[in-house]
Amino acid sequence: MAVGSMSDTKSTVTLHSKSYALPERPTVVVCVDGFDPEYLEKGIADELMPNCKKFLETGFHVTANAAMPTFTNPNNTSIITGVPTAVHGISGNFYLDRETGKEIMVTDASLLRGSTILAEMSKRGIHVAAITAKDKLRRLLDCGLENAICFSSEYAANCTLAENGIENVESWIGRPAPSQYSADLSLYVIDAGVKLLEERRADLLYLTLSDYVQHKYAPRTPEANEFLAALDMRLGKLADMGAVVAVTGDHGMSDKSNDDGSPNALFLQDELESRFGADCARVMCPITDPFVKHHGALGSFVRVHVRQSCDIPAMMNLCKTFPQVELVLTGTEAAAKFEMPLDREGDFAVVSTGNATIGAKQTEHDLTQLGAHRLRSHGGLSEQPVPLILSKPVRDAGVALKKDWRNFDIFDLALNW
Repeated sequence: MAVGSMSDTKSTVTLHSKSYALPERPTVVVCVDGFDPEYLEKGIADELMPNCKKFLETGFHVTANAAMPTFTNPNNTSIITGVPTAVHGISGNFYLDRETGKEIMVTDASLLRGSTILAEMSKRGIHVAAITAKDKLRRLLDCGLENAICFSSEYAANCTLAENGIENVESWIGRPAPSQYSADLSLYVIDAGVKLLEERRADLLYLTLSDYVQHKYAPRTPEANEFLAALDMRLGKLADMGAVVAVTGDHGMSDKSNDDGSPNALFLQDELESRFGADCARVMCPITDPFVKHHGALGSFVRVHVRQSCDIPAMMNLCKTFPQVELVLTGTEAAAKFEMPLDREGDFAVVSTGNATIGAKQTEHDLTQLGAHRLRSHGGLSEQPVPLILSKPVRDAGVALKKDWRNFDIFDLALNW
């Protein structure tokens, strides 16, 4: 263990009315971005993931539900706070500010309500490391951290002691920072976690990956198989070093293409404007982030902000007529049903069916970069189920198996069970 980092007596930190035990041994929480249960099931069946198979046999495993909408920023923030988005306030990667009318990408913790488990642990002297594939998450993860290591593999070449708690990462890892569109963007994160454990520089680690592979490659494709095998090997190495390893996903992943391979997309703002007039509403796609190459900002959940005195019920009724739509709710209904912050909702929300996506204007979504790949994306109800895995047995399996687990219970599982 990192010298001086552990309490001699059992103790806890409390956040959002939930308590978490200080780690008694190195503890690593891994968020596999886009970790649909099908990857785990088929990876184990095909003997690609012997370490995860061992975790399932000798540790603990259930299928849990992710927070809605099933996007990266909301769920990573829920994981590090232990609560749904209604509590911490981050309910998308991209949102419309009601007061200013500006469309804003979430790139820091300015909208975060409250602290994080990582920050509270660091304040108690626990040596914390938070490493992310995408730098868009780093400023959320490092909010409130004290004397911690926090960086992204995307910007590993730019790390400084002052900002990241570590420097010369490329030479330390032994290879350059990876391309943002590569499997290595994720593997780099776990390799850094392994080195931190080897050097006894961290006791509590949060490692969150990229869904580049899952967006492009379905289970049982050669590329997905190669990534799963590499991931599993590294998870096994963490466990072999004596760490408690807990693994979950921020969301699942679904094929969103038609039989001919074309994207199954509803461009909702185009449809609304054709019926109710130009600028009648603004359709916001919360999936939007700097990594649009593999999904073209098409996800399965959108918020609609009505700009003029239009008939909102008529708009909602129109949305219900499209075959790509599974659910249409007022902002109030959506916030209540999905535990999201009401003040950051639109006038209504639209959720697609499992095999479809919803966009704004067709001209705003560049799908040419998909190339020959089928559109795979997330955001809706069909992407809520994700694995929840612990490398060691829980203290009371009977009680644990009856619990309604969420992916944001992962720190509770790793530290308290």
